[in-house]
Amino acid sequence: MPIFDPTFSESSYGYRPRRSAKQAVSAMKAHVTAGHRWVVDLDLEAFFDRVNHDLLMARVARRVNDKRVLRLIRRYLEAGLFQHGLPTPRRQGTPQGGPLSPLLGNILLDGLDKELERRGHRFCRYADDVQVYVKSRRAGKRVMDSLSECLESSLRLTVNRHKSAVDRPWKRGYLGYSLTRHKQSKLTLAKSSLKRMMQRVREILKRGRGVTSNG
Repeated sequence: MPIFDPTFSESSYGYRPRRSAKQAVSAMKAHVTAGHRWVVDLDLEAFFDRVNHDLLMARVARRVNDKRVLRLIRRYLEAGLFQHGLPTPRRQGTPQGGPLSPLLGNILLDGLDKELERRGHRFCRYADDVQVYVKSRRAGKRVMDSLSECLESSLRLTVNRHKSAVDRPWKRGYLGYSLTRHKQSKLTLAKSSLKRMMQRVREILKRGRGVTSNG
């Protein structure tokens, strides 16, 4: 982390020291308030299952010279999976829930961040949740097409076209939040988050009605 983190983008918020989802949501609000009222919402299909090992290791090796460490990381990536009680070697992806996986994901997606910075885009990325903020639908369509091609050709990742969209930010949630339509947009819970919360409240109330008091 001390080797890689100082060079990561200021627009990258996930799994980094002194960075948080709250900061990412605040940045989203600031970009929209500044007039970038269209969002390119990118969904990376099964990101942690699709990470290309050779591509990732090449990026790690740019900063890490110790071959013992590189071998250890490679072995971590290739640690087998158990399927039907039998070990199966991992050909791509990173171990789900592994302590090193978030950092490795940031190292790979830093290539996307640098490309977005090179193009002068306003964006927020929290792990594999990526949004780019632009001023028109037309610009958003161009960004969607060019970034999808970049991700698939350079990073060998797949953009889920069915879940990705170019839309108004108040119609697309980000990290559980959305924005109002006002010129000075306000933060609000995304509809999906509100629905989950209401479902949780109903479950709690339903359990509570089943408890009887003895006194």
